[in-house]
Amino acid sequence: MSAGLTTMHQAHLQQIECLITLAEELHFGRTAERLGLSQSRVSQLIATLESRVGARLVARTSRRVSLTRVGAQFVKEVRPAYRGLLRTFDRARERAMRGALEELRIGFTGMVYEEITATFRALHDQHGVAVHTHDLPLGSPFAAVLGGEVDAVIVELPVHEPELTVGFRFPAQDQFVMLSAEHPLANRDALDVEDLAELDLLHRTGDAPDYWKAARTPPVTPGGVPILSTAGITTIQQGITLAASGRYAMLACRPLAEHHERSDLRYLPVRGLEATSQLGLVWRTDHSSPALFALAELLERASLATSG
Repeated sequence: MSAGLTTMHQAHLQQIECLITLAEELHFGRTAERLGLSQSRVSQLIATLESRVGARLVARTSRRVSLTRVGAQFVKEVRPAYRGLLRTFDRARERAMRGALEELRIGFTGMVYEEITATFRALHDQHGVAVHTHDLPLGSPFAAVLGGEVDAVIVELPVHEPELTVGFRFPAQDQFVMLSAEHPLANRDALDVEDLAELDLLHRTGDAPDYWKAARTPPVTPGGVPILSTAGITTIQQGITLAASGRYAMLACRPLAEHHERSDLRYLPVRGLEATSQLGLVWRTDHSSPALFALAELLERASLATSG
């Protein structure tokens, strides 16, 4: 971008800033004071903007200042874009101060494992993208990314939402039943999938779609026997505590079992359980970005390196 073009854009922004401030103050003197300009400069900026628009934007008499109908509509339409541009500048300055060119907000509904944080460091080192993690409710995997609160989420699959893209699928993990070491079934080497009907399985509480909840806590065994589930949880720690109490059990993936070994808990494999636990990096399809694709590629490389 040439220096002349940059100067022109800066002038346009100054004119818009001046009009928005004048719309709030309705007084040329106070507008000039807020902007650190002279009143004559404020008048000049407004006149230039009116010339560009081709219409009067401000009505000024000896007693009062007001916006014309065209001016009021113009301010209404331009103010959100102007404020969004200011927020973009602020974020850019913050990233520059942190030494990152960009940032990603990544949501989690469970643990952030070491392998994942190592990939985040690689994303910063190789692409200048800083990652900020956000804890999400265990039973609400998609609301934050659909609402734009985060750029992506790392959550358990499946994902059937048409607005979402699965950018990377982590390796599938075997599932275990987590139960108290004092539970009557705890002394077995493994459980049969039909034995789940003898347990009270914890379920995720939240706004997740029914298909997702059923994948986490199946409602029936393959033989059609109902599986009891009388209590819900919003965090992994809550599930561990309730399982250790002896009244409940919970399906857990292998990494969770390995990271939460305790003397009062047992993790038993389940024979005949077809469903596995698999995480995915998920983002809104219309919010795809080079940074997200770079993160997905790094996760793929790390997965291949581990499997190799």
